[in-house]
Amino acid sequence: MSMLILLVVLLIVIGGGWRGWPLLAALFGVKGVNDKAGALARITELMRTYDISPSDVTAAFHDPALIGAPPAKRSSGEIAKTLFVYLGAIFILAGISTYIGMFWNRMGSVMRIVVTLGIGYTLLIVLVSALHEKKFPKLILPLALASVIMLTGGWFVFIHEVFPRGDNWRLAALSVFGLMALHQGVLFRKYALTVLAFTALLFVYAFLQVGLDMLDVPAGFSAIILGASLFLVAGELEKSPHCSLAEFAYLVALCWLNAGLFDQVAIASAANWAALLTGLCTMSAAYGLQKAGRQTRLAGLGYLIGSAMAYTGLFDLVEKTSIELLYFAVTASMLYACVALQSRALLLTTVLAMLGYIGYFTAQHFVDSLGWPISLVLMGVAFMGVSALAMRVKRQM
Repeated sequence: MSMLILLVVLLIVIGGGWRGWPLLAALFGVKGVNDKAGALARITELMRTYDISPSDVTAAFHDPALIGAPPAKRSSGEIAKTLFVYLGAIFILAGISTYIGMFWNRMGSVMRIVVTLGIGYTLLIVLVSALHEKKFPKLILPLALASVIMLTGGWFVFIHEVFPRGDNWRLAALSVFGLMALHQGVLFRKYALTVLAFTALLFVYAFLQVGLDMLDVPAGFSAIILGASLFLVAGELEKSPHCSLAEFAYLVALCWLNAGLFDQVAIASAANWAALLTGLCTMSAAYGLQKAGRQTRLAGLGYLIGSAMAYTGLFDLVEKTSIELLYFAVTASMLYACVALQSRALLLTTVLAMLGYIGYFTAQHFVDSLGWPISLVLMGVAFMGVSALAMRVKRQM
């Protein structure tokens, strides 16, 4: 129990606390810019990352048109060289994979480790050499991903061959993910590439997920803790040179966090309450991103999914009760909220919710009565009214 409390506190301080970010930033080398010295350090880091020389900066400073200049046309010889390099790499990987697949059952334990873990470390050495020499920038991404895949698989093979009777897969996964997180963290600290930041964060969170599972922390609580932590890390990534990872990190964090929230609320109460509260939480996150002027695509997606969940949960709660008409009142009021939020995604779900409820209400109360033709007319008028109102709202956006 004490270990559980310690790990939860550590997660909150390092990953989930606003004041804990400098510790994580120190680990991965992410620095904020607060003064001239910090700005110069950031500029130097970007120049090293993207192989920009001082002469390139000088030329771009004196002639800004060079920044938007179209790239020089590649010669046929350069294209052929790149093509043959890709073909060679594909044939090498195909040969290695075919060899492993054909002779895997005939190999001994040592040979299996050599053809997986050995190749992984060979690729890692080639990657480090390429990073150090800075001669083959286009090979960095495939080398980094290939080395990560081979090293991860190789360490699992190593554990299986050395401990053939072991059945604790969580301990094996914890060991491999922890070692790979250390690998990628050291590389990122040295070379500060976006792909290395991605792999480092991937293994860190995989390690934490397995660790929480080993401590018997409920899956819902684990998702909430790790999702909230990743949400804050995504905010810091957005301010770093690796901002291209921020959108994906936000997406994973929101899905993770809200999945945990849905699970815990569903266990404590019911699925309809879980859908309502999770939808409102998702919409709140989307509203925060929109107000901050960040990740507009994610904000629209959050409004779409969050409002759909909230409307579904609310309808299930009030269906066939004395306050059923409250649902229509809520959707009607949300239609006006679309103007202030300027969200077409929210407008779409709101209009569908209103029209769906009108159809449901008509079927429940008028389908078997003599007033059915009148109800059809009223329903048509209601549809036209809602459509006209929706178009008016859209024109105001």
